Amino acid sequence: MIMARRLTAFLFSMFFAAAVHAADNSPVPHLDIGKGGQCVEPDHTLMRKTHMNLLKHQRDETMRKGIRGQKYSLAECVECHAGQKTNSVLGSNEAFCQGCHAYAAVKLDCFECHANKRKVTAEASK
Repeated sequence: MIMARRLTAFLFSMFFAAAVHAADNSPVPHLDIGKGGQCVEPDHTLMRKTHMNLLKHQRDETMRKGIRGQKYSLAECVECHAGQKTNSVLGSNEAFCQGCHAYAAVKLDCFECHANKRKVTAEASK
């Protein structure tokens, strides 16, 4: 009886260790973060988990109250995170938005209406 308990405990600990090891080695997307730098929220985990809610709230403020250019503007996200070579957050699974949404298997529909490219000024295009 004691031997069976020890064997069960040993097998459980081995299974748990294997599960933890597998979680540590899970693939993560390799994204072109564009300019990167200081985000509007210093906690990147918060942005990963709640950006959609922040963008929806900003959308409501813009559409219902006419308030533009706030902290969580989709245009500002694109401005910062569009790829250095493509000036876009779409186009490949390395692109900032497309890559993360493909990794998470989440439909990305923001850019059916909104621009997915950084605004290129005349000075920057030289």
